[in-house]
Amino acid sequence: AYGATVYNIAQVSYRQSICPDHLLGRMDASIRFVVWGSMPLYLLLVESVPPLEFVAWRLVFTLPLCVVLVAFAKGWSELASVLCDRRAMLTLLGSAAMVAINWFLYVWAIQTGHVYAASLGYYILPLVMMLLGLLVLGERLSRRQWWAVALAGIGVAGLAVGALTTMWLGLSVGVAFGIYGLLRKTVAAGPLAGLTIESLILTPVALAIVAWYGATPAGPALAQGWDVALAVAWSGPMTAVPLMMFAVAARRMPYTMIGFLQFISPTVVFLLGLFFFGEELKPAQLACYMAIWAAAGLFVWDLLRGRKPPVADEPIPT
Repeated sequence: AYGATVYNIAQVSYRQSICPDHLLGRMDASIRFVVWGSMPLYLLLVESVPPLEFVAWRLVFTLPLCVVLVAFAKGWSELASVLCDRRAMLTLLGSAAMVAINWFLYVWAIQTGHVYAASLGYYILPLVMMLLGLLVLGERLSRRQWWAVALAGIGVAGLAVGALTTMWLGLSVGVAFGIYGLLRKTVAAGPLAGLTIESLILTPVALAIVAWYGATPAGPALAQGWDVALAVAWSGPMTAVPLMMFAVAARRMPYTMIGFLQFISPTVVFLLGLFFFGEELKPAQLACYMAIWAAAGLFVWDLLRGRKPPVADEPIPT
């Protein structure tokens, strides 16, 4: 199943007669958010690796995988076309910077025990994405969806008030990935070509970081043992596949809808923090989470009622 997913992404071709375009986007986004929500479990395998070095290894192992997928999909012409497009390259430079910041802060938060702070960042993210979709892309929401956004905003605000000391971390995680998603949605580059170029941009810096850690007395992470080395190497697929799925979804769906589906990821993180990492849950926090989940339920209910998804080419009402 995992190999089939990679194949579908590499080919970037779906059968429209079998499944509507926006439904495929929802499937890609939902799977990606579940995978990323479970990331704290994977990070337990590499908790001995410094966050900055781990992010560098993610890039080092992501680029070869992307190159293999480009060769498999015969995507060299698209890759060359994007490399010759100055505007696309500048956009991908910005998106590469944003995703690198997001990766580092998220890994650092998990490895330093701030699981709820990481969860809060991804609860803030949907609101950032919906705000960008409305203001930048001109998308629209139905009346019920607006009520859902308001209810979710109240819940997120309550969580933020209870975590003022780590508010900077949550905001940084959410805003960085929100901008990343917007850039990937609007750039003239496919999911695979875009991720390949982002990895290519960041790999020289990543190699320098890896070399620096390798010169320290502790040595590189890959020297800690075969189990740690395999876990670090697995960061390539764990990075490339979800990001390509997200890019596919971003190009097929309104950004506001992706934003609300994003609530899946922090909910998984929240449940892991509560039941696996043993973090304390206060009654006020539970009330905020319930408000967010109720908002997500209202949003999904409105979609299931057959409402037309928000579109980007309709004017914002004045």
